[in-house]
Parts: sequence; C-alpha cells; structure tokens
Amino acid sequence: MQHGIFSHLKTTLAAALLTAGLATAHIGAHAADLRVLTHSSFSVPKPLLAQFEKDNGVKLRITKAGDAGEMLNKLILTKANPIADVVYGIDNALAPKALAAGVLDTSAATAAGRKPAAELPAPLVPVDYGYVTLNYDKAWFAKNGVALPKTLDDLTQPAYAKLLVVQNPATSSPGYAFLLSTIGTLGEDKAFDFWAKLRANGLKVAKGWTEAYYTEFSQNGGKHPLVVSYATSPAAELFYSKTKLAEPPTGSLSLPGAVFRQVEGVALVKGGQERALADKFVDFLRSAPVQSGMQTEMWMYPAEAGVAKADAFKFAPEPTAFSAPSDTDIAAKGADWVARWTKVVLK
Repeated sequence: MQHGIFSHLKTTLAAALLTAGLATAHIGAHAADLRVLTHSSFSVPKPLLAQFEKDNGVKLRITKAGDAGEMLNKLILTKANPIADVVYGIDNALAPKALAAGVLDTSAATAAGRKPAAELPAPLVPVDYGYVTLNYDKAWFAKNGVALPKTLDDLTQPAYAKLLVVQNPATSSPGYAFLLSTIGTLGEDKAFDFWAKLRANGLKVAKGWTEAYYTEFSQNGGKHPLVVSYATSPAAELFYSKTKLAEPPTGSLSLPGAVFRQVEGVALVKGGQERALADKFVDFLRSAPVQSGMQTEMWMYPAEAGVAKADAFKFAPEPTAFSAPSDTDIAAKGADWVARWTKVVLK
C-alpha cells in the first residue's frame, strides 16, 4: 500500500513538473516571438530574415495588413490591445495621423540616432524612400500617336479622356500621396477643381496600388495607359521582364504637381511587447545588407546614408522636384481633404 501511494506521488509530481516545464517552454516561446505589422508590399530577402531570427533567437510573426492606409487603420482600431510589437510602412503622408492617434512608441535602436537620407518625424525611423508619380505605357502612346502630357491640366483635356487610373486616397498611400502633391502645387481649391475635371474626363479609381497597376494599367492588360505608381516602377518592369529588354516598357512622368516624395519608416508599437527585440528589428531594417537587398524587392531607395543604389536603379533616376503641403496642414486637414476628394470624385 505504501509503495502504491509512493508511485502515485511520483506520478503526480512528474506530471506537475512536466506541466510546469511545458508552461515555461510556452512562455519562453512566446517571449521569442516578435510581431511585425507591415503593409502588403513589405519584402526583405528571406535569408536575411532567417539570419535575424537565428542571431536573436526570435521567431518573426509578420502580418501584412493591406495597403499602408489600411494597416494604420487596423493599428489604431486595436490600440487598446495591440496586435504588433513593431510596425513598418507608415510614411510621411500617414505619419500625422499615426502620431495623433498615439499608437507609436520611441525606439532605443542605434539607427534612431543616425541621420538618414530622408527624414521622418520621431518616433518613426526612416527605412526607405521613393517618389509617387505618374507612369505611362510606352507602347500604348506610340501605337496611338498620343503625345505625353506635360502638365496636370493636360490630364483634364479630351485627348487624355479615360486614360488615367489613380488609387483611392482613403485606402491607398500612393493615392493619398498623389492627392497631397496636387494640393501642394495648386492649393486646396484649385486642386479640387482639377480633380473634378479629372472625374469629368473619365478618371478611373482603384482601391489600391496592386489593383491599379496589375489590373487597370495597360502594360499589364488593363485599359489605362497612365497610372499613379513610383519612379522606380520602370526599373522593376525591366528587372522582372521575362524577355531581355534594352530599356523598360514603361516610363515615369515627373509632371509639376504630380510627384510626392514618400518616406517609409519603422517604429515600436505603443503597448507592444518585446521592446528589446523590436529595437533590434529597427536596427536590422537600417543595416547595410537589408538596405541593399530590399531595393530590388520593394523598389525604394535606401534611407541609410552611404548605401549604394542597386544597378537596376540606373533606370530609376530620382525626380528633381516634388511637392506636398506642410506637415502641419497635413495633420490638420488631411482627413478633411480625403473626405472632400471622396465627395468630388466618387459621389
């Protein structure tokens, strides 16, 4: 009988130790998870991500939450119970909204103190930058004998009717950036007069960049030979072409009032976990290997000063001029501008 009781006690003790061990292992596993929220275009070479995990004993849980505008909305809606520890992809157009919502936290990462090639308001740490601008389908314009537009006003003329597709600024960061560039150049009232004329001229609106570029743009089988995209998009077209080309099949148009410099950044999420690992991830995104490797993955210029541009970027010269309202005006009026745009263009 005593032996039976002893065996029972040993079994119970072993079970308790096993349960405790599993609980500890579970806690340890949780502590080694870093939740990263990004927009859908986030792309870093997989070997670099794997090396980060190995070097830091961490498992990256990367959630791609749609366009940057959608991503930020999700971050704000989950503020009381944060869904991420670190967020990448909030740009200078969305930064005022993110700061006003109080969803970002300061990073102690080394990169936060280094001067970048393009600035963002703290606590965002710049990772990359690019230029939202118009792209055109070279073959379409050559085949149809239509001259390229030279001004924003040209786009409202009959010769360019139903040729342009843009993204909705309420759901798309490039769409919002393009709206801001028109306001920065024309002023608020004239800009919305311009947008009203675009609507009357058969403007096509897509939800986001992917739909606009890969569904509506004539280069990819759509009906519109003009699209809001990036100055680097032609270089990407050449880079990914299945046939060997001497030059890209598309080009970018740096029209006055149609160029916005977009700076994307990373920041810790307020109320998130794993702050030390999140800081390491911030430094990781500004490390030379990532800054080099991400160029031909996300097609943005490197924010880390001194990092060389990829060879493919010889087909992606930086525009010499860009425009935007002041950060103060964007913070104070951005939501109203989007609402006004919706009323002018969609209703």
